[in-house]
Amino acid sequence: MLTPTAYLRLPGGPPDYPGSMVSFADVAVTDATAHRMLSDYFAERAETFPTVQGAYRTAFPDPGQFVPPKGVFLLAYDEGVEAGCGGIRELAVPHAPGQEAVVRYEIKHLWVPPARRGNGFGRAILVELEHRARGFGATELVLDTNASLEAAGGLYRSHGYEPIPPYNDNPNATDWFRKPLTPLP
Repeated sequence: MLTPTAYLRLPGGPPDYPGSMVSFADVAVTDATAHRMLSDYFAERAETFPTVQGAYRTAFPDPGQFVPPKGVFLLAYDEGVEAGCGGIRELAVPHAPGQEAVVRYEIKHLWVPPARRGNGFGRAILVELEHRARGFGATELVLDTNASLEAAGGLYRSHGYEPIPPYNDNPNATDWFRKPLTPLP
């Protein structure tokens, strides 16, 4: 289902790119299109994964973790053509007495097919995922990535994500990031 409030006009694209209308569909990670896009993402990562780090380890997402309000998985479309995917899921954070409660969500599998890159779709997906996390009451977003994904790291840093110590044991990750959020009213 396309979400009617999730339309973005991408400003500042390449000079020969007139802009695009991006829409988002909330889908189960088991949806046929989502599964195909995730398979393409995992195949690309396996092919381009740094050999010094060993083999890329594929792990399809647990469908139960991407169901509102605990999470969501999105497909992005550019005027009806697939433009990428990504999801968020809630991560439990132990609450210590006397400390403010943290509502943490994690960004997972943000991916844009190679032929669609360079047109702002990754940025549009990231902004939409941040918006959804705020809507679920998140006070912070975290993510892990690999240093070999330089464009992804640059995207995250340009959106206010800061490096943090590892919060998980993902064998594919070399970098971990966090961004504090203000939940939507």
